[in-house]
Amino acid sequence: MKNEDDAKDVFQEAFIVVFQKINQFKFEGSFEGWMKRIFINKLIEALNKKKKESFFLDVFDPDTDFIEEPELDIPPIEQEKLLEYIRDLPDQYRTVFNLYVFEKMKHKEIAELLKISEGTSKSNLNRAKRILQKRILSIKNFKTA
Repeated sequence: MKNEDDAKDVFQEAFIVVFQKINQFKFEGSFEGWMKRIFINKLIEALNKKKKESFFLDVFDPDTDFIEEPELDIPPIEQEKLLEYIRDLPDQYRTVFNLYVFEKMKHKEIAELLKISEGTSKSNLNRAKRILQKRILSIKNFKTA
């Protein structure tokens, strides 16, 4: 979520769902995984409510969205600054980025969860990385040449 209050609201709503449905947990996997799925679903539901229609465009261009770029030697950035940059990403990019990077989900899982194609998931991740890279490099006065 873009701000802490919205994140707290989603967090609280997810915990309510966990407590209401705890009797549905079948001990067929980890409890943590079961809870995680509820939290992710609640987050996506909240993001979709903010928009009149799904905020994911299922469109990508393989010629421009998967350009290999050389690795840059970027000095460390403060964690809080990086988290701020991630929070500032457009919703669709931030969601895919967080699911891929922090939740360690595969593009296939993300695509199924968000009802988008794997290509769109990859495209959104790539665009998020490019936006973050540009912001970090502009602060550090680096050049991408």
